[in-house]
Amino acid sequence: MFTGLIKEIGILKSVETNPEGKLLGIKSKDLIKEIGIDDSVSINGACQTVVKIKGDIFYVQAVHVTLEKTTFGALRPSNQVNLELSLRPMDRLGGHFVSGHVNGVGQISKITSQGKNYLITVKYSKDLEKYIIPEGSIAIDGISLTVAYQKRGELTVSIIPHTYEKTTLGSKKVGDKVNLEVDLLAKYLEKLLPKRT
Repeated sequence: MFTGLIKEIGILKSVETNPEGKLLGIKSKDLIKEIGIDDSVSINGACQTVVKIKGDIFYVQAVHVTLEKTTFGALRPSNQVNLELSLRPMDRLGGHFVSGHVNGVGQISKITSQGKNYLITVKYSKDLEKYIIPEGSIAIDGISLTVAYQKRGELTVSIIPHTYEKTTLGSKKVGDKVNLEVDLLAKYLEKLLPKRT
């Protein structure tokens, strides 16, 4: 479980294809001091398990399902990634509950600036439509954000300068794909409430 508050931008140093999928080596400047084998780390919003550590690089095994359902399949060495360690019981919950289970891949369709504030619009697949509402929570590449505007197939988030500078959003451009995780509470409500016919 995560909060969607990114703690560091890591650098992808290596991508090794293997029978299980891809072994990713990620360089961390600060969080590496806290990371251990078997720890869960959110990488661009996808929860991964640390399988090896060598110096300031930690490694995760991205399996085929992860490569298919997230943007991981397109990652290349030197790419930047958002990093967050899993939530501890004593931590403040400053964002929202983020499971690290990506629900879909969206595509940035528009970026506009209002001074140092940015509005980023993301297109998403129709199967996510029912989970997304204005003022609701959404995780984009692992970042806890609030939906500012929403219309069918598109959502817009407002990015403050700090978030723009301290996450990978600052390097995104129109056409880039991003991992999306809808609000966990919305999915539980859907499961618990009787289906309408």
